[in-house]
Amino acid sequence: MRFSVLLVALCILLSGCDSSRVFENYVEFKERTWNIQQPATFEFEINNTQQQYNLYYEVRNSLDYPWQRIFIQYQLADSTGAILSKKLVSNYLFEKSGEPLGRSGLGDVYDHRFLVLPNYSFTQPGKYKFTIQQENRQDTLAGVLAIGLRVETALAK
Repeated sequence: MRFSVLLVALCILLSGCDSSRVFENYVEFKERTWNIQQPATFEFEINNTQQQYNLYYEVRNSLDYPWQRIFIQYQLADSTGAILSKKLVSNYLFEKSGEPLGRSGLGDVYDHRFLVLPNYSFTQPGKYKFTIQQENRQDTLAGVLAIGLRVETALAK
């Protein structure tokens, strides 16, 4: 019995491994709202400059989110503070019919992953900072539980 429990736990642990993931983290918003004065900032390290990477921003929202789309501005900077990439983007969280998009988690919570920098090449090894700022027309976005960043190795072409 004890061996079976350990075997199941080991299988669950191994199935959770993601060999392409270099970095993934979230900033959670306790009040389930994202204020314009609360940019989400992530710091990560790149060691292999021969590898290309995909950078995604991630949104965890509830059905309380009042709009179809979300507008964000991202900024990627190196360790000296030099801006390597900066762009305003928008993505759909809901269909026109009001049906939520994304992966459903528990209850009314949905996860979205949006590719913002595909096959990106870092020219120098070191630490990098990625900042995500909400740019909707209201200062406070209801229904946003968390914002995340995922950096993964890109598949060779």
